Amino acid sequence: MNKKVVAVRVLRVLLVLLALAFCAYSVASQWDATVRALRDMSWFALAGSLAAGLAGLFVWMLGWRALLGGLGSPLPVAAAFRISGISQLGKYVPGKVWALVTQIEMTREHKVPAERSFGSTLLAVATSTACGLAVAAVTLPLTSATARDRFWWLFLLAPVLLAALHPKVVTWALGLMLKVLRRPPLERPVSLAVTLRAIGWTVLGWLLFGVHTWLLCDAVGGDGAGLPFLAAGAYALAFVVGFLVFIAPGGIGAREAALTVVLTPALPAGAAVVVAIASRVLLTAADLIIAGAAFVATKPPRGALQDGNGEAGESGNDRPTAGLVNGTHPTKEAP
Repeated sequence: MNKKVVAVRVLRVLLVLLALAFCAYSVASQWDATVRALRDMSWFALAGSLAAGLAGLFVWMLGWRALLGGLGSPLPVAAAFRISGISQLGKYVPGKVWALVTQIEMTREHKVPAERSFGSTLLAVATSTACGLAVAAVTLPLTSATARDRFWWLFLLAPVLLAALHPKVVTWALGLMLKVLRRPPLERPVSLAVTLRAIGWTVLGWLLFGVHTWLLCDAVGGDGAGLPFLAAGAYALAFVVGFLVFIAPGGIGAREAALTVVLTPALPAGAAVVVAIASRVLLTAADLIIAGAAFVATKPPRGALQDGNGEAGESGNDRPTAGLVNGTHPTKEAP
């Protein structure tokens, strides 16, 4: 095993350990509040909310897998689950790039060119953001005066972002980004059918996260026919707000603040904060459960990161992420 392979594996392990440290810190820093929040809820509500969160994360993985396949690199569900589950721990490290870098490196084990992995991840982020704003724009104006007054400008972005998911717009945008990064263009665009399939998985994921939030709201005394719609819209909006705060790992702080603001008028005094803390803890647990399951239940492909001569495996124009990070254009090799 050469030094390059060892270095890649060591860096990956260090990144995972760093992500786990940040996960532990995010929980430990609010330990007393977390204990009080969980103590006030039934185990049935907590278990159901956790299950809905796990299902939402799995469904979002299917949306990313659909986009990657649409770009020309279909993966088995087990492989996509392993890559997505482990790499998403990178979102807990400050900065938004670590999950992307880890995902690109892990897809290399399956001979996926960096351009396709990069493009599919950006498309998945754009799809989740656009669909999240759309869910919020549909549910919140009629259920939350606070959200309508404070975040109306975000709702206006929903139709614009949805329109930007059209394959012609996406192909142009990704082509421009890859050109700036001095990388080869994508071999083929994502079709409209693939885009709609990814949107379907993403919207289903948002509905599951809405169930996750609604169960918590119901557990702290929320009621009313509009509560499920409010919960779904509140979480979608809070997630997008947390994503837009670049320096917050995993949207910590910003997501809870937005969720609290929207839910406070509809819940008993102090209950919105309890819901926000419980949601953060349960979804952090869901990320860790999925990452653990992906690590234990799946395996990298035989010969991952190593070809027949013992060198790091690369396919076609997939000369590691360095080219996407520093803008260099590595020499192509024959497939």
